[in-house]
Amino acid sequence: MKITEISTYRVPPRWMFLRMETDEGIVGWGEPVIEGKARTVETAVHELAPYVMGKDPLRINDLWQAMYRGGFYRGGAILMSAIAGIDQALWDIKGKVLGVPVYELLGGLVRDRMKTYSWVGGDRPADIMAAMRTLMEGGISTFKMNGTEELAIIDSSARIDAAVARIAQIREEFGSTVEFGIDFHGRVAAPMARVLLRELEPFRPLFVEEPVLAEQAEYYPRLAESTSIPLAAGERMFSRFEFKHVFERGGISILQPDLSHAGGITECVKIAAMAEAYDVALAPHCPLGPVALAACLQVDFVSHNAVLQEQSMGIHYNKGAELLDYVRNPEDFQLRDGYIAPLPKPGLGVIVDEDKVMAASRNAPDWRNPLWRYADGSVAEW
Repeated sequence: MKITEISTYRVPPRWMFLRMETDEGIVGWGEPVIEGKARTVETAVHELAPYVMGKDPLRINDLWQAMYRGGFYRGGAILMSAIAGIDQALWDIKGKVLGVPVYELLGGLVRDRMKTYSWVGGDRPADIMAAMRTLMEGGISTFKMNGTEELAIIDSSARIDAAVARIAQIREEFGSTVEFGIDFHGRVAAPMARVLLRELEPFRPLFVEEPVLAEQAEYYPRLAESTSIPLAAGERMFSRFEFKHVFERGGISILQPDLSHAGGITECVKIAAMAEAYDVALAPHCPLGPVALAACLQVDFVSHNAVLQEQSMGIHYNKGAELLDYVRNPEDFQLRDGYIAPLPKPGLGVIVDEDKVMAASRNAPDWRNPLWRYADGSVAEW
């Protein structure tokens, strides 16, 4: 078998799918994208394509190494996302050739169902609570929300009070009937992170995500020593070589690699195993589409330390399309009491509706995140 063609399709709301064809008619799908940089990743995919074109798709490890090491310069958000999408498609093909889900190729199930959580958007408590109630009707009981808007390196007590009051209202409304993580989103610098973590402790969040930016990872152990809240990070780290420094320093309780950013299934299985060795939980980042979610689930179901899986059904980013709009087997993605079962079909377990993907790609918008500024006019983290 040989790989004969790689095609890419940018689609609403902010996703990109990759279609890999073989000379035996078996097709694999991947989802390589950086939110807001889809065209850049698309170019990188096609620049990497010569490393795999005409090759045997079943030799995944060799092809991965060729893409990673063959170009001298390596790593980073763009290249690792491009590799991730190609890698996902390779695993999809291999599973289909052998007639089994990818998790069977990785050693088989370690659990029967996987706990999921949902992003809840909105800056006002009333909006967040309304969105939570809607999702709770579908069986979701675990959520994640932003902790604050833009926050200066040193900011006012009024800003801290507003952020804390928001979380306090949500806990008061729902009590212990829900669990939620709080995403600082890299918006909080180390001095204010220490203050916010202390103030949020009474509300017992499940975790605080990206308490500081990944490039400030040296603060993770220091912040962890100052709080009882588990700290989570990893969506902006892209290889085991980045993660190893975080493990060595300590401080992170929950690791959140993204299967569409951090080298795909091949790399993230290794990252998950490294995390287990350090007694760190796994909760893959995934506010993306169905192929990305399917890839995450393959790793979740073979990783003993996987505790939560993010999924994007109904999240506020989904303007123009929903997670299951491009899927022909939506029944396999149904949540029951907030859990999802192992996807039963061969490969990644997602049957992509090719006609819908191709039609949607003809008028795909270029999604961009907002550019925020502080009151003094300087650029703020979004």
